[in-house]
Amino acid sequence: MRIVTFNILHGRTSHEGEVDIAGLARAVRELDPDVLALQEVDRNQPRSLGADLTAVAADAMGATEHRFVAALAGSPGATWTAATGEEQPDTAAYGIALMTRCPVSAWQVVRLPVSPVPLPHRFHDERWPRLVRDEPRVAVAACVDGPSGPLTVATTHLSFVDAWNGRQLSSLVRALQDLHRPLLLTGDLNMEVDRAERISGMHGIVAGPTFPADAPTRQLDHVLADPPMWDVKAEVVRLPISDHCALVVDLV
Repeated sequence: MRIVTFNILHGRTSHEGEVDIAGLARAVRELDPDVLALQEVDRNQPRSLGADLTAVAADAMGATEHRFVAALAGSPGATWTAATGEEQPDTAAYGIALMTRCPVSAWQVVRLPVSPVPLPHRFHDERWPRLVRDEPRVAVAACVDGPSGPLTVATTHLSFVDAWNGRQLSSLVRALQDLHRPLLLTGDLNMEVDRAERISGMHGIVAGPTFPADAPTRQLDHVLADPPMWDVKAEVVRLPISDHCALVVDLV
């Protein structure tokens, strides 16, 4: 069973920086996942040609079940607001997605805490930190009936602010504590694996830099397991889409 997590940068190519819907579909077909977790996913956005990127990816992999969860509703700029989950299906939105070829017995959406005030953050190309206000963050989990039995797969995209993403990860782990094990927590956690393991109490089963895709130096993307899984084959895969590499985990 193959689990993939991929921050797709709303379908932009890594070389030209333009959205390539067909290229995204080709990348998903190349990855050939049984369960696919995506971050930075657009729906009905002008910048991604009005496409439903969840539907594009689901069709490319032959998913029988899929779920898009909006973190933000509207388009970038004046109409960019926190999503509530009550938006109409044709509302322009941005968030995460989870899809699978396997049957799903239950879904769960978790809306993560957002800092009420701007927090200090130093961007990698700046000398001094500055105050930033982060966007809303969400997670989605599915109890999947895999070929070796049920397991839970969850995905999220945490804050890039170090002072806050740890709190979000702790909150998410608590929200998922009653779901069926084994649990695989996937996504762009915006932190290195040792910190993710320490905060979550889970085991990272992929090691390798994932960002930036053209010359990766940091692992921001993860697959964490509870309980630990050792009988796996895992790799980091660079694709023509996105500024992140994809993580591929084959459960042996």
